[in-house]
Amino acid sequence: FRAILSRVYIPSLTPTFSPEVIAFLNLLCFFSRCSTLRTSCHSHRSSKTPSIDTQFIQLRAEVSKMHRFVFLLSALAATTLPGAVDARRSWAELSGKYNWDGLLDPLDVDLRRTIIRYGELAQATSDAFIGDPASPYAGASRYAPPAFLRKAQVPTDPDAYRVTRFVYATSTSARVHADVFMTRPAPPGAWSTESNWMGYVAVATDRAAAALGRRDIVVAWRGTKRAVEWVDDLDITLVPATGVVGPGPGWSQPSVHRGFLSVYASKNSTSRFNKQSAREQVLAEIRRLLNAYKGENCSITLTGHSLGAALSTLTAIDIVTNGINVRGPPSSRDTVPVTAIVFGSPRVGDDQWKKAFDSTPGARLLRVRNAPDIVPTILPSAFYKDVGVELLVDTLKSPYLRKPGVGPAAWHNLECYLHGVAGTQGAGDGAGFSMAVDRDLALVNKEVDALKDQYPVPAAWWAERNKGMVKDASGRWVLQDHEEGNLAM
Repeated sequence: FRAILSRVYIPSLTPTFSPEVIAFLNLLCFFSRCSTLRTSCHSHRSSKTPSIDTQFIQLRAEVSKMHRFVFLLSALAATTLPGAVDARRSWAELSGKYNWDGLLDPLDVDLRRTIIRYGELAQATSDAFIGDPASPYAGASRYAPPAFLRKAQVPTDPDAYRVTRFVYATSTSARVHADVFMTRPAPPGAWSTESNWMGYVAVATDRAAAALGRRDIVVAWRGTKRAVEWVDDLDITLVPATGVVGPGPGWSQPSVHRGFLSVYASKNSTSRFNKQSAREQVLAEIRRLLNAYKGENCSITLTGHSLGAALSTLTAIDIVTNGINVRGPPSSRDTVPVTAIVFGSPRVGDDQWKKAFDSTPGARLLRVRNAPDIVPTILPSAFYKDVGVELLVDTLKSPYLRKPGVGPAAWHNLECYLHGVAGTQGAGDGAGFSMAVDRDLALVNKEVDALKDQYPVPAAWWAERNKGMVKDASGRWVLQDHEEGNLAM
């Protein structure tokens, strides 16, 4: 029964049931089985014993009913059994209700899995992105929304979330657009020269919502694969975060990085993808989903890596300060919790931004930083300040990675970050590294060359077969690097 229960829930999304609740579920299953056997024995005494084939068919039917019974019972436990309070408190705690106090050092195993889970949803934006300028679809998603997470091969249950909207961004800053955050296709007649696909909004499916204990809405922002290349000449100009967050009690108007805000809030009337800014697209979709699930317990989780982490940080405070997460009539307001779990984030704003973020109830942020990564500290601390709670990992301690030979690109790489989360044993110099979560080592080399030679995994192995080139009916090779519907809004 424990084995069945362990398979009912989604790995790394499972609410933590107490041993008492698990025992209670086991007893209910046991009594149900006993009742079935009593009925079966009684019928056997009063009739001819069925054949072996008939008994096997009956047993298979009973097992099927038992699995269905346990599934329904476990889903019910997530909302109604005495242990459900613990389960709901568990997800709220993992989402930062208490600022992750007591969960980071040592890193709680459930939080470890939760961080990896959201990191995988962020990684999908990188894996699906067409980054080769030779493609007419450079800057777009390779996959369409309906099966996006499955096509991107998200490791942990790709069917747990359903993508409801793609998000597109542009920039009014020529410097940002040309050289830093945007990819522009070289061929004429390309899908867009003004916009880039920047991520997606997804919502937990019914099955996942039952396991999670709430309907989770996820915004996954795409990062930039050129982060390490642009740090030397990154524009450090600060501009007011007008519209996102304003002055408040104890702080004046916050200012944020000009490039990050430009990607987040710019629109372009000549692009059909950015008549609305990325900000407007995301906030509108969150409103729509909260209304669609207004009778349910909901949460909003933002995730991203590098540039995506900066955009997640902007989105978190934007949602809270502008009341996007508040629903219901004034007499019975319901405030939906907002959490950002980000990786390799550069600093976003100034000291007033930090005061505003830290003073805004409901804006929670867990910032994962790899000790040797230069991106989180590249913007000078004299002008830019960190926000949220930091989880420090150190992939230099990993016995699986080459030393020396791993450089800045690997230190900033998201899969290397997730490897660090899976193995970190504490922030201190004396803390070791061992895989507390069984995470596939091959993922480390998905985009970089970091694993030791004793592991037979090619460097940067994640690529479309033949770089998307296929033979057409005439026998000529043509580029077909995307599926139909990949430009969905």
